[in-house]
Amino acid sequence: MGIDLNNPDFYINRELSWLRFNSRVLNQASFEDLLPLDKLKFLAIYGTNLDEFYMIRVAGLKSLYKAGVYDTGADKLTPLKQLEAIRAYLRTELPLLEKTYLNILNELEDNGVLINRYEDLEDNIKAKIKEQFFENIYPIIIPIAVDATHPFPHLNNLSFGIALHLKGKNGQTKQGLIRIPRILSRFIRYRNIYIPIESIVEHFINELFPGYELIVATPFRVTRNADLAIEEEEADDFLEILEEGLRSRNKGAIVRLELNGDADESLVEFLCKNLDIKEKDVYYYKHIPLNLGSFWQIVADKDLAHLRAPNFIPRTLPPLESEDVYEAMEKQDIMLFLPYESFEPIVKFIKDAANDKDTFAIRMVLYRVGQNSPIVKALIEAVNSGKQVTVLVELRARFDEENNLKWAKQLESAGAHVVYGIPGFKVHAKIAQVIKYKNGQLKSYLHFATGNYNPTTAKIYSDVSLLTTNPKFSSDATKFFHLLTGFAEYKKLDNLYMSPTQIKPKLLRLIEKEASYGKEGRIILKANSLVDRTVIKALYKASMAGCKIDLIIRGICCLRPNIEGVSENITVSSIVGKYLEHARIYYFKHTKIQTYISSADLMPRNLDRRIELMIPIEDTQISERLQQILITQLADNTHRYILQYNREYIKLEPKNEAVNSQELFEKYVSKISRIGKKSAKKDIAKLAKKMLKES
Repeated sequence: MGIDLNNPDFYINRELSWLRFNSRVLNQASFEDLLPLDKLKFLAIYGTNLDEFYMIRVAGLKSLYKAGVYDTGADKLTPLKQLEAIRAYLRTELPLLEKTYLNILNELEDNGVLINRYEDLEDNIKAKIKEQFFENIYPIIIPIAVDATHPFPHLNNLSFGIALHLKGKNGQTKQGLIRIPRILSRFIRYRNIYIPIESIVEHFINELFPGYELIVATPFRVTRNADLAIEEEEADDFLEILEEGLRSRNKGAIVRLELNGDADESLVEFLCKNLDIKEKDVYYYKHIPLNLGSFWQIVADKDLAHLRAPNFIPRTLPPLESEDVYEAMEKQDIMLFLPYESFEPIVKFIKDAANDKDTFAIRMVLYRVGQNSPIVKALIEAVNSGKQVTVLVELRARFDEENNLKWAKQLESAGAHVVYGIPGFKVHAKIAQVIKYKNGQLKSYLHFATGNYNPTTAKIYSDVSLLTTNPKFSSDATKFFHLLTGFAEYKKLDNLYMSPTQIKPKLLRLIEKEASYGKEGRIILKANSLVDRTVIKALYKASMAGCKIDLIIRGICCLRPNIEGVSENITVSSIVGKYLEHARIYYFKHTKIQTYISSADLMPRNLDRRIELMIPIEDTQISERLQQILITQLADNTHRYILQYNREYIKLEPKNEAVNSQELFEKYVSKISRIGKKSAKKDIAKLAKKMLKES
């Protein structure tokens, strides 16, 4: 009897896998070789990650439970069982979280930086903070009574405030709130001391409720369901329905209440009753200020730069450091490896096109571009100078909807042809096409990427991209944009691969072919997440055939390694370091084209419900360089975690020489940037091999 690959025991729950990823982020905050603010940064990332997890994933599970859905994934855990497991996991992790924070607090104190409550300050400092309170805080915050004529107020998503019980002169008790608006800094700074704002406000509550005496107070924070459900096919005006959805985001059901560990029971009951939330969804933090993400305020303080590692300066490598982008592209395909290489050539790619009289058209897909986008500004300049500009702005990019809406309106107002999306699908592909008149003919210049057109994230996300004039790709790019802007019966490209029709079938064929080589087979897949059950089954079958498979999956991985007779030939690594590993690189040893880059993760949403692109890398030297990136990461023994059969991750420790792949890549581009020769393409491949050998 054959092995049943549908066995739920062969799969790891998606949500629990994500929690383990966030635990790896938390673990980074305890690395001894990091400076204090770099540790605090990982604590902030952990907190912001967890906020989004509750706003989307936990909220979704609660909705499924209420709808009576029982089967949600290959592991067969019901929504209720998942919610119970999530609560148990986070409560078990809480002591480690608090211990990590206290250790960082001690390190900061050793370096003369304090995070102190108002009541712990010296009297002379209290006097200064009192002045700040009446000048900058008192005029903004609003005391809120809660009684028969003052209903409990609506609290927006991630609202932060203080709940309190008061006693009047007649002995009558009252209940109330103080909302602390986001316009106010989370920490009030005085010299080297950061004071949580709630401790200041709590001290002056009598000033906000004159004639009343404070009995007890507790800071609190609420998290709501923030997922947008937009039925675009039913909308006459997609922008209007999106704007309405954004307004409704703050009206979603409350899914989490955060409190201080010493919160008074009567206040907990008061909040739970008015917020319609159960005690099991209340989380208590004994030593940590609420809103871990607010630590970014301290991390980013320029006066504390000595407590952070210096930023690596991305390099512009040959040939782009000395040649025009377009002239260089006409000679060869060019790969960029962010954030080690500079994003500036991509900005220049669009800016130069906007200013070149020979440019006829610019076409792009924009998913997350940032708040002050030089690329969007260049596109507007291109429109103003008479260029044909076509842009698909994906308005449903989660938590970037408002920003994308702003840019879409500006582009449309300038005269660009703007498409807001495709009904039923998010467009997540990363592509730009510039069409120029060259020697009396139209010539196409292309950029494909695994990451977004965002200069800010380009400094902290590790991504790869390709600049090319490949005519086969150009034909497909034109067809792709025609598909986005018009009506088309075809759903396939000829040389590129597009989801939802092509990427998954192509990957399955590549996996199957590599499996046919048995023990000689070799697959390396690098992605953010691996969830798709069909892909996992294909990998299991390849492993059962003897094929060696290395998966570098930063976040969620639902594949379970080391199952006897099923996944013994599969290793799963996760690298969590200074930069966010975001590139998708897929390698197959025995195929004609061995290496592919893609915007798509190995998840059903990317492969079945989004429009994505996967690019075959035909240039052998670029393919070799991508392979060397993969192999170098598999040699990492300082920031790499290995997934075990028991679903837990173990961090590797150096036995002899330490290998930090991200540091190696920094050294690699620093060396290349000093070569400065016309033969740099050959030098890049040569140095990559040398560094690979060293690693």
